[in-house]
Amino acid sequence: MAKHLFVSIGRGSGSRLVSRLVRPLVVAVAAVVVATTALGPASAADDPFTPVSPQSPDSQVDVTGSPFAGTTAGGQVRGYVDAHTHLMSDVGFGGNIVCGATFSPNGIADALRDCDYHYPTGQLALLENLTNKEGGGPLDPHDPVGWPTFRDWPKWSSLTHQQMYYKWIERAWRGGLRIMVADAVNNNVLCSLPTQVNRYSCDDMDTVRRQIAETKKLEAFIDAQYGGAGRGWFRIAYSADQARTAIEQGKLAVVLGVEVSNPFGCKLTLGIPGCTTAEIDAGLTELHGLGVRSMFLCHKFDNALCGVRFDEGTQGAIVNFGNFLNTGQWWQVEPCRTALQDHTVAPVVLPSVLSGLIPPGVQLPVYPPGPHCNPRGLSSLGEYALTGMMRRGMVVEVDHMSAKAAARTIDILETANYPGVVSSHSWMDTLLTERLYRLGGFVTQYGHDADDFVDTMHTDEALRTRYGVGYGFGMDMNGFGGTPAPRAGSSVGYPFTTLGGSSADRQVTGLRTWDYNVDGVPHYGLIPDWVEDMRRIGGQQVVDELARGAESYLRTARAAQTWAPAPNLVTGRPATASSYQWDLFTDFRPSRATDGRGDTRWSSAWSDNQWWRVDLGSVRQVGRVAVSWEAAHAKAYRIEVSTDGSSWRTVSSVTDGDGGLDVAVFTPTSARYIRVVGVQRATPYGYSIWEVGAQAT
Repeated sequence: MAKHLFVSIGRGSGSRLVSRLVRPLVVAVAAVVVATTALGPASAADDPFTPVSPQSPDSQVDVTGSPFAGTTAGGQVRGYVDAHTHLMSDVGFGGNIVCGATFSPNGIADALRDCDYHYPTGQLALLENLTNKEGGGPLDPHDPVGWPTFRDWPKWSSLTHQQMYYKWIERAWRGGLRIMVADAVNNNVLCSLPTQVNRYSCDDMDTVRRQIAETKKLEAFIDAQYGGAGRGWFRIAYSADQARTAIEQGKLAVVLGVEVSNPFGCKLTLGIPGCTTAEIDAGLTELHGLGVRSMFLCHKFDNALCGVRFDEGTQGAIVNFGNFLNTGQWWQVEPCRTALQDHTVAPVVLPSVLSGLIPPGVQLPVYPPGPHCNPRGLSSLGEYALTGMMRRGMVVEVDHMSAKAAARTIDILETANYPGVVSSHSWMDTLLTERLYRLGGFVTQYGHDADDFVDTMHTDEALRTRYGVGYGFGMDMNGFGGTPAPRAGSSVGYPFTTLGGSSADRQVTGLRTWDYNVDGVPHYGLIPDWVEDMRRIGGQQVVDELARGAESYLRTARAAQTWAPAPNLVTGRPATASSYQWDLFTDFRPSRATDGRGDTRWSSAWSDNQWWRVDLGSVRQVGRVAVSWEAAHAKAYRIEVSTDGSSWRTVSSVTDGDGGLDVAVFTPTSARYIRVVGVQRATPYGYSIWEVGAQAT
């Protein structure tokens, strides 16, 4: 989820009365027209996915041709991947923010209806009016009627109306989409404001359970239209192998994910964590049992697990206010210690509707000029949760983590050689991209306007080629981030040919026909049209890279699910050093760095030229060495290996060390001895290492 605002307004009895009077009249006028439309071109006789018990009336799909199935000659699947979207937001945020449902057993007229308090003119829809990208102010009107006229929504500029009706998802699937990561999402602060009237609990974990349950109901709902369990095109995949099977059958594989600010109750209140390791274990076990295979450890607000990467501009000021309400503290900043940066925090200037919620005496924060970095990284509880995700083979999402937290997370993943890491919607410092690819991770870009998407896509083209990965998008739809507006100069011609050879015409729902050139991407069904625009801008290469996205995502997910920790070659092995310290209560012998504990350490004399060495006992293959530095770390050092303890070869050299966990990855080589040679200290003290690790690959 990219953006949230924190205002809303309750329902009124007058608006409910108008809703009951107006909507049936509009629906009745159109019923005769649309009832005879049936399914449109998508239910052609040669289509193996023809429902036997369709809802009627319903939206058209307007893609003809059989969905492509099978694999390439090399055994790979093809298809687009949307690695970040929000399928069930209408039952998140208390259930009264995103208007309209993804599906309804009572039909499309029940599903695609506006929130009651938007009637009769939309002027009471305060959240819609404040966030609408074409809005004219807090009392800006809109036509609340959805089905069958859809005069004012869904629309690219509207952030509070349903964009993921299931027939629109079907059109995206028929147009080439083969993997969708459906992130259960919430914002407990938005949900808990005194102006909000809710249908559901604001608790993040309650919301996650509810959205996952609704996703499973949708799967059963679609299955029923196709003759029973397992027959529909919408398949929740609980493993990468299940996803591959679904895609080979030509279906859409849906991966369940979680993106909330306080998972497992891990809220941070005035610096005090609100969860324990036992609660983290129980929460991860529950989520994995529900089918969750992808997860963010933090989202919009700092929590007990990690600090966040700030939002920017006016939006950032409002999210900062949410951080204050959630944690009792404004965002804190510090100078960035490395090239990695977080977004720059804007001065906190709040709309009047929010400023009144600040308690008396609370001062607004004042920040120095940027660049800014969040001093909160990955906490010890966050590291515990991260290792718990690894043990369960879950995909780790690093977007929204502060630069400090993301770097530490990748350090830990590199140490363990854990490949299950994804950046899904352009919320990570791009300097970390190659480290993700080197691990076996996957990167997708936020669903920007077609020309911006293609330009950004080209910047990492060489990296993707080097690591043999495809590409994808994270539309963040229903996530308050916005979708592509109509692009000046776009000339998508209808009908056009989609991935796999189907034919896509303009999409029709009820009495409304959408045209990408006029409407941009108002709902999920126009993703194929958006890709076609990108093809016209960037050529077939754009489509080909996106088509390799499904295979790349599956490789990352499967590698995570089959991962097992590699043995640490140095644990328990004898170590020596040029010097070490001791006192009356403990000592800092070289063997402290090979004892497998994180609370003991080797520490050298207080001079630059010092070394630490371990004997592996026999010649082994070594391709990865991790050094966990204490605060007294090396600014410059090198890692050397030797087969005889006399002749040394440098496999890694660091000149700008910043402490923490360093992982050197190099071409596997034969070695019996490993040596860390300190060249220049970063502090007045000696060199101090908590633990050293080494693996074959």
